[in-house]
Amino acid sequence: MTYIIQTHGLTKVYQGKEVVANVSMSVKKGEIYGFLGPNGAGKTTIMKMLTNLVKPTSGEINIFGQKLRDTSYEILKRMGSIIEYPIFYENLTAKENLDLHCEYMGFHDKKALQAALDMVNLPAVEDKKVKNFSLGMKQRLGIARAIITKPELLILDEPINGLDPIGIKEIRQLFKALNEEYGITLLISSHILAEIEQIADTIGVIHSGRLLEQVAMSNIREQNTEYIELYTNNIQKAAYVLESILQLTNFRVAAGGCIKIYESGVQPATLSKTLITHGVSIEAMNKKSHSLEDYFMSLLEGGNKHVSFSGAGNKEI
Repeated sequence: MTYIIQTHGLTKVYQGKEVVANVSMSVKKGEIYGFLGPNGAGKTTIMKMLTNLVKPTSGEINIFGQKLRDTSYEILKRMGSIIEYPIFYENLTAKENLDLHCEYMGFHDKKALQAALDMVNLPAVEDKKVKNFSLGMKQRLGIARAIITKPELLILDEPINGLDPIGIKEIRQLFKALNEEYGITLLISSHILAEIEQIADTIGVIHSGRLLEQVAMSNIREQNTEYIELYTNNIQKAAYVLESILQLTNFRVAAGGCIKIYESGVQPATLSKTLITHGVSIEAMNKKSHSLEDYFMSLLEGGNKHVSFSGAGNKEI
């Protein structure tokens, strides 16, 4: 198996604080790797280290099978990236910005300028200066700049920020096309879990600078573990009935007056009848299957890591 990115014990310390701690991650050639974590988890810092914008305090980075060094210019030429917010020459047009980028990257295909703008659906901005672009347009231009040199690896930090739902769908389709038709490997960070769920082959979950887990999305999708989601205004009494009357042990109290019941063989009719008989009002009861969001939250909350998850599902009982 060929890995495009491998890190070993990657660590970054700022002012005595570890913001990235001993991260060892692997991104396979030809895959879309979804990098998930809350704000401040360390995603951007890792991406900056992968693109040589920030130097690790310790650890090692290998890209394309070569150790990343200060002088790894040829490695960087094989990559495209958006880190945080894309920055441009505001008084130049989109094409002029792309042309400058190609010049310092040593890429001299002038036809690629318009082709890149077309791919991100920015076809008619010839005379418009970037300072007059909306946030979404700048984000599209940033993606165009990242892909224009036909890189082997794309590293994209929150690439759909500022896009409307139609724009998000278009960029999702673009990422799939870049991966499937051109064989480009993508490392994408995002806080929009539903988007990552639709395109990623592998996900890595990071929290407080530590990589909690790497898992193939196929493993998450293969197992369709269903559970019952119960909403009530009397959580304590409902939990008592579940545990003491129904003898259930595999359930979890969640936020918002919700209890998630993972016990197999529980009949919804028996469950609702017993709860109502013991004075517990039921506001809603749904049968659901685990989603990437459930998986993600269980890791962040220190939940049961052995619970299997699948694509999101929701069915009223």
